[in-house]
Amino acid sequence: MQQLISKFQLNTVKIQMDIDIAASYFPKAWKTAVVVPILKSGKDPTQLENYRPISLLSTLSKLTEKFILDKLNVHLVENKILFPEQFGFRKSLTTTHQLLRVVAYIKSGFEKGECTGAVFLDVQKAFDRVWIQRLIHKLIRYKTPPHLLQLLKSYLEERKFSVKIGNSISEAKIMRVGIPQGGKIFLILYSLYINDIPKTHKTLLCMYVDDTAILAKSKNHKCTAAALNQHLAKLDDW
Repeated sequence: MQQLISKFQLNTVKIQMDIDIAASYFPKAWKTAVVVPILKSGKDPTQLENYRPISLLSTLSKLTEKFILDKLNVHLVENKILFPEQFGFRKSLTTTHQLLRVVAYIKSGFEKGECTGAVFLDVQKAFDRVWIQRLIHKLIRYKTPPHLLQLLKSYLEERKFSVKIGNSISEAKIMRVGIPQGGKIFLILYSLYINDIPKTHKTLLCMYVDDTAILAKSKNHKCTAAALNQHLAKLDDW
């Protein structure tokens, strides 16, 4: 009897999800995240910035996100939208592949007697700083199919969160900026958000989601530094 009820409930959930997806609607009840602050490894627990906010989302939310992710990936791959320097969340690409790319660049410089310089960038609270309306604008610019775009808008807008520490949980508040960490699609959405990051012909850009490295090489170390500074200036303007 219990198994029959479970199958019935699952079928009911599937029907409801199909209806919501067909209507490009993401239910409000699924858009409230419980945020649990997780201390970063080896960091001082008394400093607020040393905690990573992890969003606990409903199972139904994650199931629907999986559908969105699959559809979005098809669009991105077919239209070759993500720039090739981004190795994060890409099929068959890992941090090792990006590291090999960096090593090959440096080795090539050594063989030519060139001086290689590098700048490593870490965006503080990268996912929490995403401006939702700008992300939606970029989804439009990348010609996201209308049905999928509307579903993503419904997913991103009017989200709420509460914070849980121990057994205490706060009142739910409106989430005005940022994308929830812990879902199925936050990595690919962030990759799209920074997909127009500027590049220069004098530098090598390497990215893995929000981790960025810029390399330059020249037989003159001043030229190497100048190329790196030029790229950093472009990033600052961006």
